[in-house]
Amino acid sequence: MVLWAVALSVFRESIRDRVFYNLLLFAVLLVGAAVLIGQMTAGQDLKIIKDLGLAATSFFGLFIAVFVGVGLVWKEVERRSVYSLLAKPVGRPELVLGKYVGLALTLLVNVLVMAVVLYLLLAFMQFSSPESVRAGWEAPAADPALLKAFLLIYVQLLLVTAIALFFSTFAGPMVSMALTFGFYVIGHFNADLKHFDAVVTSTPLAWLLRALYYLLPNLAPFDITAKVVHGQLVPAGYLLMTIGYAAIYIAVLLTAASFIFSRRDLK
Repeated sequence: MVLWAVALSVFRESIRDRVFYNLLLFAVLLVGAAVLIGQMTAGQDLKIIKDLGLAATSFFGLFIAVFVGVGLVWKEVERRSVYSLLAKPVGRPELVLGKYVGLALTLLVNVLVMAVVLYLLLAFMQFSSPESVRAGWEAPAADPALLKAFLLIYVQLLLVTAIALFFSTFAGPMVSMALTFGFYVIGHFNADLKHFDAVVTSTPLAWLLRALYYLLPNLAPFDITAKVVHGQLVPAGYLLMTIGYAAIYIAVLLTAASFIFSRRDLK
């Protein structure tokens, strides 16, 4: 299938990319450093390791999604290699979707590796900590609930990748990068827009802010780190609703990206 051929090509290129290995190495080192920091904080070391492990996964995954994502289409156009691709039985929508799936596979490998490293560290803590210490933990060290946090981190990265790819179909890499990071930051404070009508006196401005609340991505629900670290229940229904929201938003972005790139003049 043409789409999978493009996706595997992007995946292999990303795996060979030195930036990918550097980011992954720094992420692993950061999780390792969490152990040393945790040892300095009596009774809080487990929470610190979990927090930093999940934060490292999200942080480095974000940079892979943005820095690689904004160049997926732009590099092909800049190098003029897009012409040889389109000369083959590859349609423009298939090219866009294939690029997206390829980076999604790269991010999946990144998240899985980080999850394995973190669980190994936590398993070591579980094994090495005395029973008196384990009794004071709010959740087990290698808590399976952490997988829920990893899942939503990955889904959030897929959404950020779709945003980066969308902008890359009509803007340069620097503009696409700035817009993607802007959407990411706004997305984590999007809920505040819904209640701005209580602090603004202009009705049109309140309507505009309410419209932005519904149009811009809301990324806050994807962050459940605090809940899983403190052993709080995250219902399956919450996960399904959050993933469903991301799937709809991603589908809209990819459809728009394919539409724009299909009508773009590549001369």
